[in-house]
Amino acid sequence: MFAVIRTGGKQYRVEPNMVLKVEKLEVEAGSTITFDDVLAVGGESGTTIGAPTVAGAKVTATVIAQDRLKKVIIFKKRRRQNSRRKNGHRQPVTVLRIQEINAA
Repeated sequence: MFAVIRTGGKQYRVEPNMVLKVEKLEVEAGSTITFDDVLAVGGESGTTIGAPTVAGAKVTATVIAQDRLKKVIIFKKRRRQNSRRKNGHRQPVTVLRIQEINAA
């Protein structure tokens, strides 16, 4: 069984016991979170696509950790001007483990 959920302005295809990194959510590690914004649910009996969401469908996940991604280097150079700027950025993410998918 799989589901497509929307969180943080992005869509993710999830399955049970899948580990997923999403945009940072304001929850503590070890807590449970429920996603009601389910766009599609599929399984052996077929696929249900919502308009825009599937009514009554929920995805439950456990928060494993609050983490940060690898550093992305931002380097700007203006040629022949002796002008260079180097910055780094680490995006904060929430690591989730999908527990169950309820397609009511």
